[in-house]
Formats: sequence, C-alpha cells, structure tokens
Amino acid sequence: MDCKETRDLLPAHADRELGLRDAVEIDRHLIACPACQGEFARQSALRAAVKKHATRFTAPPHLENSIQAALPGETAHPAVPVKRMWHWNWLNVGAALASAVAIVWSFGLYLAVPSANDRIADEVVSSHVRSLMVNHIADIASSDQHTVKPWFNGKLDFSPTVSDFTAQGFPLVGARLDYLHGRPVAALVYRHRQHWINEYVWPASNRNESENALYTLNRQGFHIVHWSEHGMIHWVISDLNPRDLMTLVQLLRSGEGSPMAWSLVVEEIGWG
Repeated sequence: MDCKETRDLLPAHADRELGLRDAVEIDRHLIACPACQGEFARQSALRAAVKKHATRFTAPPHLENSIQAALPGETAHPAVPVKRMWHWNWLNVGAALASAVAIVWSFGLYLAVPSANDRIADEVVSSHVRSLMVNHIADIASSDQHTVKPWFNGKLDFSPTVSDFTAQGFPLVGARLDYLHGRPVAALVYRHRQHWINEYVWPASNRNESENALYTLNRQGFHIVHWSEHGMIHWVISDLNPRDLMTLVQLLRSGEGSPMAWSLVVEEIGWG
C-alpha cells in the first residue's frame, strides 16, 4: 500500500475492523514509513484520549418517565395463560436434546474465547516475527543506553528504562517503536549469542495491571515471559532456551545477575 491508501484505512486499522490481508499490508507499510507510523501513533493517542476523557451524561429522571408513558400499556384483560401438559414423546425428547446441545455448544464457545493475555501474546509473537522477517529489528542501533533512552523522547508518552547487559552476555542491540494492545510501545532489543530477544514495555492503564507476578507461556516455538511492576507492563519473547531467558528477565527486573537463584524459579513456576 502507498501512503494515501494506508492513511485512509488507519482509523479502521486502529479499531481492528480490517481483514487479515489489509492489516498485514498496513503493518508492513508502517514499519517502513516513519511518516505514516507517526500519523498512526497520533490517531491512536487521540482515540485513547477520547475513550478515557470523553464526557458521558446520565439521562434525567423526567426523560425516563416520558419514555415509559409513551410505551403502550398492558391490555385491560390479559390473556389467561394456558397450562400445557408435557407429553413424553420423541418430539419432546428431541427438543430437549437440541436445547442441551445448544447450551453445551454455547458454553464451549465461551471457553474458547481467548483471554486478554492470550490476545496480547498473539500480538507479541506477530511483532517479534515481523521484526525478524523484514530485517527491521531496530530503529536505532546502539548498545549505549544513554543514546537509546533519549531517542524515545517525543515519540512516546512515557520514558522506558533502558539497560545494557553486555557483561552478563545479553548486549543491548537497540530499540524501535511498535504498536501493541491498542497503543504505541517501546521495543528494546537484546541478543544472546545468535538469539534475538524483544522486550516490549508500556505503562499499565489501571491499578490491576500495575503489579502482576511472572506469567510464562510458549507460542509457535517462542518462549514468552510477562510481568508488571512499578506501573509498567513488560513482555519478553525469544527462541532462547527458558533458563537463559529467565536470566535476562531477572537482569531486567533487578539489574543484577543471579542465575543460581533463578534456576529455582524456573523449576518452581514451570513454563506455560
């Protein structure tokens, strides 16, 4: 897509109303076009602000009374309900079975609806794979946190913590802007030997999100770790083995290495 086509579809893309093909094409264009990327970030920020700060009004009591008065009243002689006898025949049995199947099927659909974490995990995997496929691992390539951190100024409404762990075997490669969970986020890139690691960071939107314990899972061959602390949400993803990935997670959380202690944590919490 060119810039005009992309910008015409940005509002629908922000609301996730596009088909898979159009959404992928727009994502590809946004990765390669800083101008459209900025426009998308502005529209997303405006959408979030309207959703958060829009004024809502409660209907006054007299309006409810007027609506109730305009509705047709009950008939003077309501129909007398007819008592129906239940006849045990194959028609009734079939109807009961059909109702039971419908209930079970509906309950199955409810259980199949992915949780919020599952949906974000899918977005994290897609973003990680795109960064590797199009060779767009970083917008700014640097191992100096004092270069990477200021780069985010003016691009995000928060300032992510940036650290380099070269001495511990996890050098900082750089960073880029990304879009997850309906908002622009910071993507910090690390490397361990030949493995790329993405850490996605953004502010929690409410108190329930601000402090959460470690949550681990596997998706499409990638290991993912998620946690929240100090009002920030973190998602880390890589094809790196779980033990080494947990070592980096510990470094990100505390700034100090302690692989021995974290090996116990890996065994204790398992890997979802």
